[in-house]
Amino acid sequence: MKIISSVDELRDQLRGQLRTVFVPTMGNLHDGHLSLMRLARQHGDPIVASIFVNRLQFGPNEDFDTYPRTLEADAAKLEKEGVYVLFAPTEKDLYPEPQEFRVRPPDDIGNTLEGHFRPGFFTGVTTVVMKLFSCVQPRAAVFGKKDYQQLMIIRNMARQFAIPTDIVAAETWRADDGLALSSRNMYLSPLERQEAPVLYQQLNLLAATLRQGGTLTPAAIEQAESKAMSTLRERGWLPDYVSVRKQSDLQAASAADLAAKAPLVVLAAAKLGNTRLIDNLEI
Repeated sequence: MKIISSVDELRDQLRGQLRTVFVPTMGNLHDGHLSLMRLARQHGDPIVASIFVNRLQFGPNEDFDTYPRTLEADAAKLEKEGVYVLFAPTEKDLYPEPQEFRVRPPDDIGNTLEGHFRPGFFTGVTTVVMKLFSCVQPRAAVFGKKDYQQLMIIRNMARQFAIPTDIVAAETWRADDGLALSSRNMYLSPLERQEAPVLYQQLNLLAATLRQGGTLTPAAIEQAESKAMSTLRERGWLPDYVSVRKQSDLQAASAADLAAKAPLVVLAAAKLGNTRLIDNLEI
């Protein structure tokens, strides 16, 4: 495996490759990340992974400076997975001058849910992904469903800009107790780690309520959302949202949408101690 930080060197290394599959990450890799590499292998060759902690997507009070950086251990894991190139640029490599041009998602999807609670987050994400796509020029790229809203935004961006990259969705990788794997899980104390699976349990309970049959209404959905939020608060969580949305556009489902049985997804974000966890479940 080659470890490359320079954009020019990366392009030289990949010149002539027509079936490159790309997996962008911020490092501190876990089994969920490695599952993305294995899925990538089904969609082309060679595999290029990137590790870059992107300052543009962190808010002023978020954990950019303390975000775990474990490049040496990450590289060893990626080499075992048969990754061809690890692109690990420095900020100077990727942003040699101030990144004044930005890619801003439309408000209806970019400023809701995560975008509401983390203003500017998705502009930072789409800007760096667009730049990484320009550097790697992959035929396909793999993104996890755990970041459901991010996946949808990137998929829409690629379509609207006619980027010749297929966006491949990977199922969320979970621990045996249901907790979605995340680099930020390492922030959890032992007691918090025992409590953390409750978020996914609440999503399953909410989904089960909505699947019970009968006529599903927006009011019934709102009641189920409120109950899940209340349960989390009672257990000491600080939830930002538990929200049922349409899979197609992440907008709230109208009565007509529900009557037509539009596919739904329930998404949640909540803080447990000092750790903010996100999760989702398609219904």
